[in-house]
Amino acid sequence: MKGSTYRRCSCRDPKTGKELGSSCPKRNSRNHCTYSIRQELPPHEDGSRRSFARGGYPSLKAAQADLDHVRALLGLAESDDPEGVRLIAEMLSEVCSDKLPLPDVEETRRRLNAGQDLVGSLTLGEWLDRWLAGKRIRKSGISRYETDVRVHLKPHIGDRRLDRLRVSHLSEMFTAITDANAEILEQNAQRRAAVEELATVPWKGAENRARRKAMKAAIDAMPPFRRVTGPSTRQHIKATLRAALNDAIGQQIITFNPAAHVEIDSVRKPKALVWTDERVTRWQQTGEKPSPVMVWTPEQTGAFLDFVATDRLYAMWHLIAFRGLRRGEACGQPWSETNLDRHSLTVTGQLVQDGWEVEASEPKTDSGFRVVALDDDTVGVLERHRKQQEADREEWGSAWVETGLAFTQEDGSWLHPGKVTDLFERLVAASGLPPIRLHDLRHGAATLMLAADIDIKIVSDTLGHSDTRITRDIYQSVLPHVGKSAAEATAKLVPLQRKTAAEDASKAAKKAKDKAKAEARAKKKGKRKKPKK
Repeated sequence: MKGSTYRRCSCRDPKTGKELGSSCPKRNSRNHCTYSIRQELPPHEDGSRRSFARGGYPSLKAAQADLDHVRALLGLAESDDPEGVRLIAEMLSEVCSDKLPLPDVEETRRRLNAGQDLVGSLTLGEWLDRWLAGKRIRKSGISRYETDVRVHLKPHIGDRRLDRLRVSHLSEMFTAITDANAEILEQNAQRRAAVEELATVPWKGAENRARRKAMKAAIDAMPPFRRVTGPSTRQHIKATLRAALNDAIGQQIITFNPAAHVEIDSVRKPKALVWTDERVTRWQQTGEKPSPVMVWTPEQTGAFLDFVATDRLYAMWHLIAFRGLRRGEACGQPWSETNLDRHSLTVTGQLVQDGWEVEASEPKTDSGFRVVALDDDTVGVLERHRKQQEADREEWGSAWVETGLAFTQEDGSWLHPGKVTDLFERLVAASGLPPIRLHDLRHGAATLMLAADIDIKIVSDTLGHSDTRITRDIYQSVLPHVGKSAAEATAKLVPLQRKTAAEDASKAAKKAKDKAKAEARAKKKGKRKKPKK
């Protein structure tokens, strides 16, 4: 294809404004003109011509070097590869129109052979939008990804070119998030102090009212209370980015995933602790929980179930407490998958929250689909609950909402998982028992099963864990009497012949005491004997 270099003078006639071109009197000066190149490119699909043109080169040598560069790029595609020819032509057209540097020949060859974008101008933000649009997972999962992208990834690194994203860029992002946390905490403290001060100002009196008005205006001008981005959220941001970049690698857009190599603070999941008498006493004195995850003892669980025995949703509290169903699984359990004759139920779905909206969904993992055995007492509780629900259906008549679920609102409609949590917390507070979360009731079921010496595999299957290691990692808390029994059983396995100084002294004292008693008895016996005449 035709291509050439040429000199160009950009001087203009001061009267007409037109370029002087070859009539410029300074044209023959050595450093007056610049050089330009023009290279014919493969035509458009409709047959129209296109070319690569660029000017402003200071010398003929520099212009010729770029013209050779353009021709080398055109030579990457074989003549019998029309798709490759088209891609190279489109790349050069884009480079020309956007005035981008000419891409490296070998890098372009690699991209062409790998089927990657040749120009590589796709930004991370553009890729994340494309990635989210192609995800086919449940709505709540998409919402969580979208939040990470919208709140953190796009504002911090969304304008970075996807193929030039580096580990250092991600480290800078997480450092900025940590710095923002410190600022948020400071602003929250200032706003909280202002609100507390406002509460101390009396309402009566013109001076007080004016002061309150000024303080309210100052508070309104402050940033609102905000949550910090904690370690768990930062880990989720990293996981979102890593998943998106892995898909980009799978589509051969990039070859390196920096999210797999950036280091951030690890998250330590809190271990479950049992509400022992000592911890309950401490909580009553200070109001502080020893751990975010607390578990009731069997006696405390029994006390709670007795307290809520007349609650309309007692059967659900009972089922979670003994069989460890998750909140969404209990809310979404259908009667059609609850076989009381066979003493079992099958978990096949759940109700999940997306913001405040509720949607039906399948279990999160394959292990979530499971059969849960039921004991006689739980079966009896569920049978009584079903009879009560049938009575409610008759009472509501045509207004009854038929969902087929075991646990519903008064009119048969879905339970809102968030409202179920709120109800549970109110019941716990009213019972006077030490506080636990609704999910901790599930923890308690696991602990009870382990305390009953149930095989860890059965416990794991009942809870819907994919691996018994998950069960061991989460449920490390054991009831005190179980730990004591285990300690005693372990100690008895080792025969010991050791004697402590205290034991020796005790035995010596006992021996001396016994000897003294024997001597006293012998002396007394001797006095009773009469002398011979």
